[in-house]
Amino acid sequence: MRKPERFRRFLDYFTTNFPEPQTELHYGNPYELIVAVVLSAQCTDKRVNQIMPALLAQFPTPAHLAAASPDDIFPLIRSVSYPNNKAKHLAGLGRLLTEEFNSEVPSTLEELQRLPGVGRKTANVILSVIYNQPTMAVDTHVFRVSHRLGLAALTATTPLAVEKELVRYIPEALIPKAHHWLILHGRYICVARQPKCAICPLKDFCKYYAQHFGEPAPSACKQGSAPKQASTILPDSTT
Repeated sequence: MRKPERFRRFLDYFTTNFPEPQTELHYGNPYELIVAVVLSAQCTDKRVNQIMPALLAQFPTPAHLAAASPDDIFPLIRSVSYPNNKAKHLAGLGRLLTEEFNSEVPSTLEELQRLPGVGRKTANVILSVIYNQPTMAVDTHVFRVSHRLGLAALTATTPLAVEKELVRYIPEALIPKAHHWLILHGRYICVARQPKCAICPLKDFCKYYAQHFGEPAPSACKQGSAPKQASTILPDSTT
């Protein structure tokens, strides 16, 4: 099956069966989302959602966060991964938002990546979710699922390379939705270990499934994540 057909079938399924996907992070405004996304790096959305209410109660605006030190923030986020680094990132994030962006979350990739703790993936999430721009945030779920389905070639060994392939074949209007489709499919069906192929609605055109359970597909990914380079990718790559 040629790549355009794989994309067509992927898009046909999700536009029919899951037309309005949403991020699983809880937020009420752009500031709350960028804080949540920074915290979600190498951490589950469920954990971030648990700690956000107390964090926002103490730091409800960028100005409040700007006035805080990492030591003020740390006790409220100690249960996430890498809390020391994230406390420093959030303190710096608050200061830069207030000092240079009038407490508004910027709407360009370049400006967003100036913020502490914000790499290309995080910036693309904000641009997609808040500003509905056709950006594709490639985290480990998107990377894994794209390779297993055959949407990304095995030669696409970096998040940026996968991002370029996805935005090339997905219509602009659907890119923000496709980001969520890939993440959620990877989170609940196409998991890293023991993917739930038996209940997967995409298995009839999945390269991974063909390799392991159907006709051989030499270019399909090996069990786990596809290319070996996937193990080096952090949830917020700046490549």
